[in-house]
Amino acid sequence: MTLQEGEKAPEFTLPTNAEGSFSMSEQNGKPLVLFFYPKDDTSGCTREATEFSTRKADFEALNVSILGMSPDPVKKHDKFIAKHDLDVTLASDEEKTVLSAYGVWVEKSMYGRKYMGVERSTFLIDKDANIAKIWRKVKVPGHVDAVLEAAKAL
Repeated sequence: MTLQEGEKAPEFTLPTNAEGSFSMSEQNGKPLVLFFYPKDDTSGCTREATEFSTRKADFEALNVSILGMSPDPVKKHDKFIAKHDLDVTLASDEEKTVLSAYGVWVEKSMYGRKYMGVERSTFLIDKDANIAKIWRKVKVPGHVDAVLEAAKAL
């Protein structure tokens, strides 16, 4: 089953970088940009996380939080953030339960080989924890600007 715009965003609590944790229920009526990415420190993922970091103040001005998520462990997130001077919170879903709940843990194919991985996707979640907008199979160039524009309409 694939999540649709207008549906309630699945609840979760996960560990984050800097020994933190993030819980949907603690958002307290604050909108959220939840971006799912395949792997720390790869070119596309680095560019996406860097662009969200660069525009963080623009999202904060709209009272919108940003959370990135991958199956990488928290220690890897900490290294990724330090290496690229990122300014976004990154959650670790090593068990892939949240990735599965959001429908982004999918079968992929590369050079004819099938494997499971994260489909780069972004969910814009409104203050009532409803999914306002979904971007699937995200191409990084221009994506953060599109998300920011959509966030302005919340």
